[in-house]
Parts: sequence; structure tokens; C-alpha cells
Amino acid sequence: MSWLSEAVASLVAQFGLAFPTVPTLLYPGTPFPDPHLADEEGLLALGGDLSVERLLAAYGSGIFPWYNEDSPILWWSPGRRAIFDLQSFRAPKRLARTIRQRGFEFRINTCFREVIQACAERDEGTWILPEMIQAYQQLHRLGYAHCLETWQNHTLVGGIYGVAIGGFFAGESMFSRVSDASKAALCQLVDHLRTRGYVLFDTQVLNDHTVSLGAFEIPRAEYLKRLRDAIQRPVRFQD
Repeated sequence: MSWLSEAVASLVAQFGLAFPTVPTLLYPGTPFPDPHLADEEGLLALGGDLSVERLLAAYGSGIFPWYNEDSPILWWSPGRRAIFDLQSFRAPKRLARTIRQRGFEFRINTCFREVIQACAERDEGTWILPEMIQAYQQLHRLGYAHCLETWQNHTLVGGIYGVAIGGFFAGESMFSRVSDASKAALCQLVDHLRTRGYVLFDTQVLNDHTVSLGAFEIPRAEYLKRLRDAIQRPVRFQD
């Protein structure tokens, strides 16, 4: 059995996925295939690396990495993509009151490593592996990955991080150490993105947390159209 066949068999066992076609195997220098070639689950390719060049090519093409420590790097482009509409987004009134009452303070990019490390600390396990943390720290040093933090009484209590290219922001993960701290960070991030001129906030896949704040899905083709426009926008996350 080839290495690729063994990897696919392992993925079937781990994730319960059945592939109508074998995903593309990425070697050094291999470009990503067309995102429309992803299978029904959204899996497009496996292998490759987490270099800055590879990650920027992925995000700029509507692709993102997501895998666990027992599998090769997996690259995804779901048929339906979850986003927040930056123009229509409104923070729930209850949450706005909570932010005022609890004295939350918000900061940008003051402790990126601490935020991504906190996002990785999950009882149920995590896909934010050490090599992922290292890769996104490098993106942060080069100005492509950013975080927004929630502080309370001079203590970091929540936050969110993601990747920005032009007017596009991909939210990767968030964490909370006190109730509503991550939701507060996300709402503050939306305000920040709107102020800076961003036009696309990608949240990749829906979950109960993001749905409660208004995330919704659009078809891949529509997402890729918006992405092409967004990454050309001459905006910056921070001066």
C-alpha cells in the first residue's frame, strides 16, 4: 500500500470520511489544486508544509489547514463557507451590557503567543498543534496574523486570533476564561475590522457559538468571488 493510500485509510478510520476521489498529495513546491475539486466534506489536499508561503497561498485561495496530531496536514475548502456579514453584524444587547458591567478592556496584538496558546488548551483535544503555533507566530511577526484580547483587572481573560490579507480576515479560534470574554472579543474585532475597511470575515465552519452571533453560510463560488475582491483591498489591520 502506498503512503498516500495508508494516509487516506487512516483518515477514514479517524474522521469517518469516505472520499469519492483521492485528495491531492502536496510535495514541496506543488501548487494547490482548484478549490472546486474538494470532495463533499471539503477536503482538497494533504501533505505539504506550514511555511509562510504555503499558508498565504492557501488563505488567498480559499483554503485552510485543519488536522490532528495523528494525521498528515489536511487542507480544506468546504462547499459552503461560514462568514460574518461585517455590515449587518450587531452585538446582542445583553452582551453589550455585559461588556460595560464587567469592565472588559480590549487590546490588539499585545500577547499573540499567549492567545494562540490559550486557544490550544482544550479538554477535548486540539488541532492547534505546536507546529501550528510556531507557523502562526511567524505569520504574526510578518504582519499577517493578529489577535484581539479581552482583559479584566489587568488579566487576560479571552481573545481571538486569525489571518489577514488585504481586506480579508480569517478567524481561526477564540478562548474564554470568564463568561462572555470570547464573544466580547469577537464583537470588538468586528468593530475594528469595519473601522479599518475590511469586507470579508471568514469563520470557516459554523458552530453553535458563531451561529448565536449571526454567522451564516454562503456557497463556495460566492465565497471565492468575495475573497478575490477582499484580498486586493489596500487596508491594514493596524498602523
